[in-house]
Order: sequence, then structure tokens, then C-alpha cells
Amino acid sequence: MEVHRRLCRTYECPIGYFHDLDPVSELISSLLSHRTRNADSGRAFKALRARFPDWSAMIEAETGEVEALIHGVRWPELKAPRLQEVLRALRDRQDGALTLDFLAAMEVEAARRWLEALPGVGPKTSAAVLSFSVLRMPALPVNSHHHRVAQRLALIGPKVDVGPSHPILRAQLPEDWSAQALYDNHEILMLHGQKICHFRRPACDRCPLTDLCPSAFTL
Repeated sequence: MEVHRRLCRTYECPIGYFHDLDPVSELISSLLSHRTRNADSGRAFKALRARFPDWSAMIEAETGEVEALIHGVRWPELKAPRLQEVLRALRDRQDGALTLDFLAAMEVEAARRWLEALPGVGPKTSAAVLSFSVLRMPALPVNSHHHRVAQRLALIGPKVDVGPSHPILRAQLPEDWSAQALYDNHEILMLHGQKICHFRRPACDRCPLTDLCPSAFTL
């Protein structure tokens, strides 16, 4: 909680949501962003949206065309067929409907289980769909920056991977926190990883958490 308080002061919470996508579009966006810079995944998403105003059209498209449209992301040759597979699975589970709006009526953990039954959807993606989309549900995503900062602060163990870190980090925060508060927590830890707690040569001399961090000045 002290980490959250200090970083919220540093990065000025509450933090505005960065976009307002429907949950299916957020699912596509999140899958594109895996191990990819935001600028590159954003361009790929816009290219897909311009070519396929209706996501159902992408299911029937040539996979090579989808791959060409998302060429700027990492592993486009894997992501293109996976995107089509996910949309196909969603359509089949919903009797032909391509929608995730119904998740709004579910409890967060149930909604995450439903999403994670789709091919290639893990904890990060399920949380992102619920948190970042217009659903605005209280789920905590963890990306690589967030994860790195949490490890250096010993909020999670040194061998805990990104996926398993989700329930551990969520359990450390109040159960009744709002979607905005959880979104802020993710964003401030991510921003701290991008701006201060770099992968190489973290700027510990500028960090407001040095007295709380077992890793300070040791990396």
C-alpha cells in the first residue's frame, strides 16, 4: 500500500484510461501487444481495424493477409493465425455472435476463467480485456514492466513468472478496490518500470521507493 501511495503521488493518480475499446477489440489489441512495443501494436491494430471494420470478416480472411497487416509486431507469423483462432472460438462458443459484452454481468474471476478458456488467452490478457475495455471491471493486469518492479520490491519472488504473479499481486491489494484503483496500480508500476526502474541500469538515485526496495543500488 505504501508503494501504491508513493507512486500515485509521483505519477498523479487517478490515471485516465488510454482508450475505450469494446471488449472484443481489446482482446485483439491485447494479443497483438504481447512482447511488442505499444506504438507497434497500436499501428497493427489500426491496420486491422481499417481493413476489417467487422471482426467476423477477419476470420475468413487469408491468414497471410492478416500477417502482412500486423508485420510490425513481434511474431506476426504466430499471432495472425492465433487471432483468427481466438475469434473463431469466441464465435463458436457464442452461437455465432462475436461479443464479450455479457462478461459485464459476471464476477471478475468467473469472467477471467471464461476468457482464459479461449486459445492463447492467459492471465494478462484476460485482466486487460476486463480492465482496459469499456467493461471497466476491477481486474489487475501485470505486464513485463509491472512484473520487474514488483520483483525488485520483493512483492513477488525472484522465480515467479508474469502469469502466476497475477493472483499474488492482486491479493496484496484491498479486495474492495475499484476498477480505477486497480488500473492506477497497474499503470503506476508500469510507468515506474518504464521511467525509473529500467531493465538495465535502473535510476535508483531518482526513485521514491529506495528505502522500501531490497534491490536499490545493487543492480
